[in-house]
Amino acid sequence: MRIAYITAGAGGTICGNCLRDNALVTALRAAGHDALLLPVYTPVKTDEANVSQHKVYLGGLNLYLEMKYSWARHLPRFLMHWLDSPALLNQISKFAVKTLPEDLGQMTLATLEGEEGPIAAEVAELIKALKHLQPDVIHLTNTMLAGIAPTIRRELGVPLVSSLQGEDYFLSNLPAPYSEQSFAVLRRMAQSIDAFSSPCRDHAQTMAPLIGRSLDDITIVPPGITIEDFSPREPRNPAEFVIGYIARIATEKGAHLLLDAVRHMRDHETAHTPKVKLRIAGWVSAEYEPYLAELHAKVKDWQLTERVDFQRYIGRDEKVAFLRSLDAFSVPCTYGASKGLYVLEAWACGVPCVQPEIGVFPELIAATGGGLLCEPRNFSSLRDRLEYLRDNPAEATVMGEKGRLVTLQNYTAQKMAEATLALYESLR
Repeated sequence: MRIAYITAGAGGTICGNCLRDNALVTALRAAGHDALLLPVYTPVKTDEANVSQHKVYLGGLNLYLEMKYSWARHLPRFLMHWLDSPALLNQISKFAVKTLPEDLGQMTLATLEGEEGPIAAEVAELIKALKHLQPDVIHLTNTMLAGIAPTIRRELGVPLVSSLQGEDYFLSNLPAPYSEQSFAVLRRMAQSIDAFSSPCRDHAQTMAPLIGRSLDDITIVPPGITIEDFSPREPRNPAEFVIGYIARIATEKGAHLLLDAVRHMRDHETAHTPKVKLRIAGWVSAEYEPYLAELHAKVKDWQLTERVDFQRYIGRDEKVAFLRSLDAFSVPCTYGASKGLYVLEAWACGVPCVQPEIGVFPELIAATGGGLLCEPRNFSSLRDRLEYLRDNPAEATVMGEKGRLVTLQNYTAQKMAEATLALYESLR
């Protein structure tokens, strides 16, 4: 089967969608299918072997110019192709310029409008490329690409699938009136998509009314990771209790809640209590530099400098070593995350987790027994669960081992590919 999988680059950063899409297409190829990963907006970045195509479609710079300036819609094609070049887009991404909320809303709406809006020329280029590839099925990374769905249906007539991967949080946080307008256009464009896949039931239930479709149109395809290079964590040091966080360093990911929990754990330590430490790693964008500065200031003010370690981006080998050094893992995000790949990676190293009782996490914890749930946005609840793992090391070890066993059995890229292929076959 020839599969055209259209994924969205994240501006030179590693994001969960990029990791998932790259792992999925790699697994589809390993299963013998001709799967092509076509990037849009910006090049794809991942900490595994990157299997995406070199050419970038719907280039972010072109989209911005065409949305802001009508004259840009009449640029010569050779110049538009140069603006879409991966080298240029990668170079621009390094500057990490914060986009104005108004511009972000305009760009999102323009993308959702597809050929009906200012990016019609860019859509035509992508359709031309898809016709040349002659795929048997086309898969969109998320429904914010639904604007091209009617054109694909008309021009190619092949089954069209879209993943659901957190669009609700992004669109809901656009400034007025763009959020309401974007949801309205999305519901209309989504009618041209044949089927949807969601990494968890919670996200499917959230998205179904937003895209104007039935839950029956949404297939649950659990998230999966490449597992080969993960191995069990190192033997515990009974004198320390090391908590880890690997995710984007952003307000909604909840690192501040984790820092509050660690502060209170430190304040209530006794002579018989392991010394709590916190390791935080993750990419930070320009708009969240002040947030990171606030975290550093709190560490200093609370005299936690010897307890808390910050790292920015770490590579895959470093990530595995990081996870293997932990006694517990937590990313206490404040919204309903749909995938939770970082939890699967922690479990692949046998590390028990504490996660908020929202989004995908209740489903993952129920399926694996790999950790505990806490109240969302409540650092006291988070602290209590972390202290439970600290004070019950034998039980915590069992949780980590259960998490590892079930992850290796059920949450692999291969399993994710098998479920996705079954969805494709159902549409043929």
